[in-house]
Amino acid sequence: MSEQTQQRGMSPTPRVVIAGAGMAGVQTAVALREQGFTGAVTLIGAEPHQPYDRPPLSKAVLLGKAEGSAFDVDFEALGIELRLGREVLGVRPADHELDTEAGPVPYDALVLATGAEPIRLPGAEGVPGVHLLRTLDDAERLRPVLGRQHDIVVVGAGWIGAEFATAAREAGCAVTVVEAADRPLAGALPAEVAAPMTAWYEDSGAVLRTHARVERVEPGAVILDDGSRLPAGAVVVGIGARPATAWLAGSGIELGAHGEVVADDRLRSSVPDVYAVGDCASFPSGRYGERLLVHHWDNALQGPRTVAANILGETSAVYDPVPYFWSEQFGRFVQYAGHHAGADTLLWRGDPSGPAWTVCWLRGDRLVALLAVGRPRDLAQGRRLIEAGTPMNAELLVDPAKPMKTATA
Repeated sequence: MSEQTQQRGMSPTPRVVIAGAGMAGVQTAVALREQGFTGAVTLIGAEPHQPYDRPPLSKAVLLGKAEGSAFDVDFEALGIELRLGREVLGVRPADHELDTEAGPVPYDALVLATGAEPIRLPGAEGVPGVHLLRTLDDAERLRPVLGRQHDIVVVGAGWIGAEFATAAREAGCAVTVVEAADRPLAGALPAEVAAPMTAWYEDSGAVLRTHARVERVEPGAVILDDGSRLPAGAVVVGIGARPATAWLAGSGIELGAHGEVVADDRLRSSVPDVYAVGDCASFPSGRYGERLLVHHWDNALQGPRTVAANILGETSAVYDPVPYFWSEQFGRFVQYAGHHAGADTLLWRGDPSGPAWTVCWLRGDRLVALLAVGRPRDLAQGRRLIEAGTPMNAELLVDPAKPMKTATA
């Protein structure tokens, strides 16, 4: 256990309670057992379903190619207690208790892993036919919608909007994607990098409307602020997500500008014996010199190992990963590694109008991020180069015929 817990005095059987049964929560429980923790582990989830993985929801589950995506974890064999279908309501750090719908749960160490929740479209609540895509129930509600091949309007041309539009086109639906910004992925990528992706929509048969703000949603239609009326048998909203932390109000746990738990480099919150991991937490990156809030699967996979190590008190494990994510959209496999905000040079490997290309971001002569479209080898090699901080040769780097690992200075 942590030094804080040891100083306070552990219970005879130390108890780790994990709030949130998604990837980050499940992996924390598993990592504790893998690293030798023998105390009680309780995993609390708001949904009644067996804990499941989210990426298949926008692909196989949505298209009816899979019934679910439950984690392949034998919780009983690992001695992990599941308490599902229970909302968490608050934390009382002074009492070392987590408040839930079913009453208080005492802990020696608490891990906050409640993830993020989708941002809802103002004024669309309660309108029939408006959907989000975040949970298994969301995917199951949308599956028959695709089966009926409705006209579908997707609000938001971000990662989830593109993935849903891809699935809807594969199902034979007519799809219009409306985006308030001037391009897809405006919040994630520079204009010149997102520009080639605009054509992917048209190539797939989807209509992309940029500079398009939703005025209101009516049953069967979406009305834009220019007066356009888009027929919509269904509306899918994908305009971002925010950390699911409103329930921490009044707990004394520090929250950041986006409502996320402000964790330190060991993923500890601002109060003793409370850790935070995954989509609900930001952490300071020594590698990038700024605090990062990463809403992606790999972060929820990697962070739990650091949390478990620090709870056990066996190491002073610091969390400073190279962020990574992927997206399958419009027949393309898109991968991203790193963080490009502080870069001063952008280089292309390959023709962005073609099927496979890579964008590299450098700060000085060091690779800090890359986006690879259909070039998984670039991604794998580039990620290792970022981790190692290897100086790069820009002239060699722009040649797509040369392996990235040979483009060093």
